[in-house]
Amino acid sequence: MNSELKSKLEEVVKLVSSAMVDPDIDLEFCIPEVATTAESCDVSGDPYILVKYLEDKYITRKIKLTEKYLDNTPKEIANLVTFSIEQFKAEIDSVHMS
Repeated sequence: MNSELKSKLEEVVKLVSSAMVDPDIDLEFCIPEVATTAESCDVSGDPYILVKYLEDKYITRKIKLTEKYLDNTPKEIANLVTFSIEQFKAEIDSVHMS
């Protein structure tokens, strides 16, 4: 991983961590050389963020940081990730409400 990409991903981790303060959501980062907070990461593919809905420990979503994502600025990437997390939570909430 080049230093420019590493620095961009470090900024994304900071932005997403500070934006997603939600007691129902747990984030695990699987970004080698930057942030690896999951118990086990699949490092064979793209770096990713694993989102866990804590009220139901079996519901997770993996947000892959593909090249398409990484062409953006750190703030844009963080906004995309945050939006995906909010959509995920809304989907779960709608299932629980019905």
